[in-house]
Amino acid sequence: MRFFARLFAFVACLAALPAVGQKAAPATPVTTERAPVPQTTDKENLWLLDLSDGGRVTIWLRPDLAPKMVERIKILTRQHFYDGLLFHRVIDGFMAQGGDPKGDGTGGSSLPNLAAEFNYYPHVRGAVSAARADDENSANSQFFIVLQPRLALDKKYTVFGRVLDGMPYVDAIERGEPPANPTRILRAYIAADNPPAYVAAPPPPPPSLGAPVTLPGAAPLPPPATGKTAARPKPAAVAAPKKAASTKQ
Repeated sequence: MRFFARLFAFVACLAALPAVGQKAAPATPVTTERAPVPQTTDKENLWLLDLSDGGRVTIWLRPDLAPKMVERIKILTRQHFYDGLLFHRVIDGFMAQGGDPKGDGTGGSSLPNLAAEFNYYPHVRGAVSAARADDENSANSQFFIVLQPRLALDKKYTVFGRVLDGMPYVDAIERGEPPANPTRILRAYIAADNPPAYVAAPPPPPPSLGAPVTLPGAAPLPPPATGKTAARPKPAAVAAPKKAASTKQ
């Protein structure tokens, strides 16, 4: 009996082995690790914005959160796309939005829109996020900097960075939708490209010698007499800004 019991156990062990010439299918690996977080000293992931309100803003880019949006920011910055663009929609206590070459919230770069990269990072003060239209996959070049926490935006917009230095210059961005005297990005850089030090915007040119000068509170000077009545120029119409790529409160 013991002999047959041992024989039966041996046969069972053989049946449990894989067939000769066949390999067991490997188990599907389960990846739970996130991409490494870049150091705050990693110049390849520091975005520098020189603003017309007097200083430089340093933004820590997070490719571990939104690799496609960070790549887009680097490409456009190195193409000088952001140089001269204004912050066209700035809401006190909420956010400052820029990155639109049209300056009205409806523009973007010539590159295709990006798929959403919603992540765990919250929309706290100083967070930098991608603006988009109603389509979640419509982020392109526009971005906004959060002035005060707005956690209702979490996992609805793609956070891709945070301000490390220069937040007072962000706070000083001119408010308005659109602002009457908008703050501009004079120049944008990636720190790894060894940019020059901040250079303030040149002062506005003085009025020409032939143009009449009106002091504050004084009535404008009459035009010189020419024997003909000069036609008055029509006031410029200001269209309400479209918010096709804006954030929503």
